[in-house]
Amino acid sequence: MTMALSTGLISGMDTGTLIAQLVAAESAPQTALKARVSSTQLAASAYRTINTTFLAVTAAADALTTGSLTDGRKASSSGGNVAATASASAVPGSKLTFSVTSLASTQTLTSATEWTSASADVRTQEPAWPIDILKNGVSVGTIDVPAKATLTEAAAAINAANRGLKATVVQLDPGKFRLQLTSDASGSAGSLVVKSATESGPAIGSKFLVSTPAQDATLDIGGLTATSSTNTFPDLMTGVSVTVSSASATPVTIGVDSDADAVTTKMSTLFDAINAALNVVKDKTANGKDSKAVLRGDASMTMLAGRLLDAVSGVVGSHAPGKIGIELTKDGLVKFDKTKFAAALKADPTLAQQMMVSGVPAGPGVNGILGDADDTAAGTGIAARISAVTKAASNSTTGSITALANGKDTLVADMQSRIDNWDLRLAKRREMLTRQFTGMETALSSLRNQSTWLAGQISKL
Repeated sequence: MTMALSTGLISGMDTGTLIAQLVAAESAPQTALKARVSSTQLAASAYRTINTTFLAVTAAADALTTGSLTDGRKASSSGGNVAATASASAVPGSKLTFSVTSLASTQTLTSATEWTSASADVRTQEPAWPIDILKNGVSVGTIDVPAKATLTEAAAAINAANRGLKATVVQLDPGKFRLQLTSDASGSAGSLVVKSATESGPAIGSKFLVSTPAQDATLDIGGLTATSSTNTFPDLMTGVSVTVSSASATPVTIGVDSDADAVTTKMSTLFDAINAALNVVKDKTANGKDSKAVLRGDASMTMLAGRLLDAVSGVVGSHAPGKIGIELTKDGLVKFDKTKFAAALKADPTLAQQMMVSGVPAGPGVNGILGDADDTAAGTGIAARISAVTKAASNSTTGSITALANGKDTLVADMQSRIDNWDLRLAKRREMLTRQFTGMETALSSLRNQSTWLAGQISKL
């Protein structure tokens, strides 16, 4: 049981305050630990902030996949009824002219007879059941309904049979209901015939009228015909997909050009991410006279920023990054010259790709023989070098920044455990001091009583 004192009744001392001061003096190591916990948590948070910026650099570097510098393509169309998209395999400068002669459609069949309601006995009208579903003249399966089945139940039976078509009940007017069937597949491949049980020969299929024919989309290319079961023609030209929205006799021309803007945007994204990461490192590790940076003077982070700059600025084979518009500034950041890069990409797209992405292979030297000491050095692409640096730093399990942040977390947990132990120790110390001061007051009270008794005895002598 913990005892509490405020003022000693016998000694007259403020024992409560005295005990608090003694405990506070002994808690100095705990107070120091609490301060270290706060600073260590801030450091862990700072490492994770830096890690986030490095992850952004990794994503931007990896977006520059092999070939992405030379394979930026865009497609154009001269007609509003034709949309074209180009992939990396499209050939710049290629063109094609055609006209859209028809759009694709999905077959729809409607029963030739009517029922008075959706709950009417479906067997009172044609078709006779079971019906047989034919594709290219071959049966894909029959569908039957029980006696007294309603029109709605017949539609449900067709849908459940999964024979390549779906059914619904259509009301034309009050008291006029028909059964509509729609093919699951678009284009001519979805053409089906529904045979009534009573049909044979040329009459097969006469119990259902064709509302919408099964038709492919078609293009007239100078007398040749291109077809598609949908309104999209994938790879109409190499790497070019075309989608049509209406038929027209007016010729349409589609073409392919290099899309330098898309490539330049990816490059800008990468170097913007790098500069953002470098600025965060600089802010968190600032080592000036009055700096209050959380990671002030952290050598591991400044060295990491240096490795990132080395990855950006190092030569690729014998080619300096400045050749494609990449330079370092006096502030320790990266400058990307879009105009210079676009010119380099246009002049020698293969070299631009090698320098930025795939790397420059070793080549024969002056003597023209590959494999001897005269060869020019191979070089890793700049984006690949950047990705290697940032992945080594920010990997979720093995990254150096991750390890630093996790290390701070471990340290915080250890210090918190020691703080908790100090709480127990100080509580026991307070209890002990309280007992000691209580004992002192008790002893003083006893001495006073004895003194009073002795004084009384002496006064009687």
